[in-house]
Amino acid sequence: MKPDTTHSTSIPRLLDGIRTLAARFRPRQITPTGTPFAATDADGRAIEIRPYRDSDFAELVEMYDSFDPTQRAQGVPPLAIDGIRSWLSDVLDGVNVVASCDGRIVGHVGFVPDGTGRHELFVFVHQDYQQAGIGSHLLAGGMGQAQQDSVGYVWLTVEKTKRYQQRFYSRAGFSAVNPMGMTHRMSRTL
Repeated sequence: MKPDTTHSTSIPRLLDGIRTLAARFRPRQITPTGTPFAATDADGRAIEIRPYRDSDFAELVEMYDSFDPTQRAQGVPPLAIDGIRSWLSDVLDGVNVVASCDGRIVGHVGFVPDGTGRHELFVFVHQDYQQAGIGSHLLAGGMGQAQQDSVGYVWLTVEKTKRYQQRFYSRAGFSAVNPMGMTHRMSRTL
């Protein structure tokens, strides 16, 4: 009688199929990428990721002025134009990268020096451009620019209830260093 080899060859194929399917659902890691670079978002729009320029200030104010107030995190961006300008004057002292689409700034990532040799991270993508992968490209470009500009340690705080943001930053190599209270502090070295 001949041994049945059907199961012995179909199991590895089945496992390969499961691994392939799982890889499609597993989020892609976000790694530092040099700027400038071009990308295409999930909606097929051409996106440019590049360092912030002083000539971008008015357009950045405009992006934040049209930002949905429900998208604010921990009080930023401010609601009024004067508050936005003042806040930007402070945060633009660090490393800043923008995302643009059709010549319009649609995202901003910044690394703000905290006075201890470390940098606080923030990422904002205009609500009309969210859920299309722009934030991932923006964070990758921001981390790449920060590395190039010798930023070493980066931290941020995420509200405890925003697990999707915690997963997003984990994909970029951030880990929780203080998961207590209403916010979680996450950090990484570049």
